[in-house]
Amino acid sequence: MPNPNGGGRMGRIAKSLLSGTALLAVVAPPARAADLPVKQAVPIEYVRVCTAYGAGFFYIPGTDTCLRVSGRARFEAGYIPVQNRNNSGGDLSQYRGLMRMNFDARTQTGYGSLRAFLRVEAASRTGVFMASGTQQRIGNAFPAVGQDQLGRVQNFIVTDKAFVQFAGLTAGRASSFFDFYAHDYELIGSTAGSDVPSTNLLAFTKTFGEGWSATLSMEDPNFRKNPFYAASFSAPATGPGQSGVNNVFNTAPSPVILGTNADGTANTVVFVDTVQRSRMPDFVGALRYDAPWGSAQLSAAVKDVNIGGFIANSAVSTLTPVAGAAGPVGPGTAAALLAARNLRSGAQTEYGWAVQGGLKLNMPWIAPGDGLYLQGAYGEGALIYTGFSIFTGTYASQLTPVQGAPFAHVLADAVVNPLTGRIDLSKSFTATASFLHYWTPEWRSAFFGSYGEVSFPRGTREAFSLVNNLVGTSAPPTGAGFAVSPILRDNYQIIAGTSLIWSPVKDLDIGIEGTYIGTGPLSGRITDSTRPVTVNGLPAFTEKRYDTTQIRMRVQRDF
Repeated sequence: MPNPNGGGRMGRIAKSLLSGTALLAVVAPPARAADLPVKQAVPIEYVRVCTAYGAGFFYIPGTDTCLRVSGRARFEAGYIPVQNRNNSGGDLSQYRGLMRMNFDARTQTGYGSLRAFLRVEAASRTGVFMASGTQQRIGNAFPAVGQDQLGRVQNFIVTDKAFVQFAGLTAGRASSFFDFYAHDYELIGSTAGSDVPSTNLLAFTKTFGEGWSATLSMEDPNFRKNPFYAASFSAPATGPGQSGVNNVFNTAPSPVILGTNADGTANTVVFVDTVQRSRMPDFVGALRYDAPWGSAQLSAAVKDVNIGGFIANSAVSTLTPVAGAAGPVGPGTAAALLAARNLRSGAQTEYGWAVQGGLKLNMPWIAPGDGLYLQGAYGEGALIYTGFSIFTGTYASQLTPVQGAPFAHVLADAVVNPLTGRIDLSKSFTATASFLHYWTPEWRSAFFGSYGEVSFPRGTREAFSLVNNLVGTSAPPTGAGFAVSPILRDNYQIIAGTSLIWSPVKDLDIGIEGTYIGTGPLSGRITDSTRPVTVNGLPAFTEKRYDTTQIRMRVQRDF
């Protein structure tokens, strides 16, 4: 048997290989982990400044999208005197702490800039005017429910802005294109004029010429509906199952007189549902011009004003076998009376509209940063577009000028005439001026004022007084009391104010503002509801006008 380690050619080859391997083991240094092949680390991409869209933008790492993050912190406190402290009319002070976060993302494309803008606001606020009834009514805020907090303490977190802009298109939640001045110079924002900073819309803007643009916008109607004036029924047991003024949860019944007695008094009445449904969007058009000297805009809007029709089984009659009781009207009788009035279903739609013109003048020749706004609006069935009585809120058909005021104003977009059964639109107009002046680069003041009127068709108020015995105290009384009833009175509002703001460093405002508000009927006097004293059945105290003031201070930091 041959020796594997012995002679021969194969043995010599094996011996040489073994010797070479041993030599390498002695000469070569030991292998280290760092000497092993590894994957190269991805280079860190640092945040880069984006200069295409102004200061504050940076590129989102790994993308070609530029982003700017900004925000606001604000504290406010206010005081308003109240003459009447009965029941819940005694709140004097008000407070608010607010935060805001903005995200502005932009990308350059072959069609121009693609933009997405987001704004979230949250606040805790107290007091009768900081705790906004309007925002609560439209679902943007929620109240505390304690005995001492309901109506006073309110919190909200709301998507104030969330829109996309691309190739002239704006889609999402944004400011209405109808608006122009929108209280730019004010702290409280109490002057008349449209100011809807958050609504859902789809709009297209076309720019042309030098500084000209035209916009057509389809906007959510739910944020610009002021409810119908709807009178309550004095005998709920015989009515349609609802009572009270503007019960908007299901229906808001308003009476229509179908038949009368020989002496002219009402004997048969049916109720229509005056809750406005969303049947079509509001359409807004705006023509705007921007130049170094300022801006000018003409805008218009059209909206539907609708009622839902007759409430089932709501027809009642005062002519029943039981004296003093009311009962249902026979189907045949009701149908015949309805046909005679050409009111087969009661469902109706009218179209409200508004126009507005605004002018802004830059006045650097007085002082750098100075400016003047002038604005006027007129509308029918469109009070929120004309911006009447923004001081006391919107989306309510009756409001007092301030808490504890001796009378209320009817601010409805429309009324159902109880004799004709037809929709009667209200009319309103407002005019506003606001001037901003820089005393020094650190000190500035605004001086502002507005005037507005709202009126109702002639004869509508008289028609309601004729059905007073059926609909109770929510209709004007008959006789001498008719002259001083506040229901459906044409009224006016005057607001004036000024402010002083100190900005010791960039983006910090410390300011104070005072406003005056005066309201009253356009003619005659109104019963003073805070002094319910009667003499021979007539009110002993009446008012021609109500005046009050409000003061508010603010500390605000933007970044």
